[in-house]
Order: sequence, then C-alpha cells, then structure tokens
Amino acid sequence: MLLKSNGDVISSDVEYAKSMFKQAKGLMFRRSVPDSYAMVFIFSSLKKISLHMLFVPFPLDVLFLNEDKRIVKTTTLRPWIGITDSGEKIRHVIELPSGAIASNDLKVGDDLMFDEP
Repeated sequence: MLLKSNGDVISSDVEYAKSMFKQAKGLMFRRSVPDSYAMVFIFSSLKKISLHMLFVPFPLDVLFLNEDKRIVKTTTLRPWIGITDSGEKIRHVIELPSGAIASNDLKVGDDLMFDEP
C-alpha cells in the first residue's frame, strides 16, 4: 500500500520494480493500469533518473522521491512522447495513473509511506 504520511491511501495496488529489467521495462506494452495502481521503482543507491513514455499508450503522473521518501519533483507525462528526468539524485520513482497527483493533493515536500520488499 502507498500512503501519505497522514495515513491517506494513495494506491492499494502497488507493484515494485527493483530489478534492472523491471525498471527498464516499467509500464511499457501495457494497455492501462487501474486507478488504484502504483509502480514503485526502488534504486539501490541515489542516482539521477531519466524516464520516457515510449510504448506507454496512456498518460502517467510521476513522483520522484529522495532517500527519506519525500517528494522532490512531480510531473505528468504524455503517452508515447513524454520524457523527463529527476533533476537531482533520487532513491525512488513512483508512477501513478494520470490525475493521481491532483486527486491526492500530492506536492513537493510531502512524505510518503510504503514497504520496501
């Protein structure tokens, strides 16, 4: 489960991407994700990350988190052509259905909670 620090549920259907293969594939080739879905990328060390939307046919909201699970950047990526980077070294990336940032009132500085498998 992915939670705000106040206990509000952001996503109940969480998938973790820890392996290099799973991180490289991300959500490519999927047709959609449920509204309650989140993909959490967990990196073994702090690093600057670039993301692309090649082969992802639906928009995504993206959160970049530091080692304390604090949001340092948010963005929305367009299907197929979206591209962004973290801007700084981060430890986690969370991909959510488009609209999740607004509907959960997520912003830079918010702390999130989730288990790391």
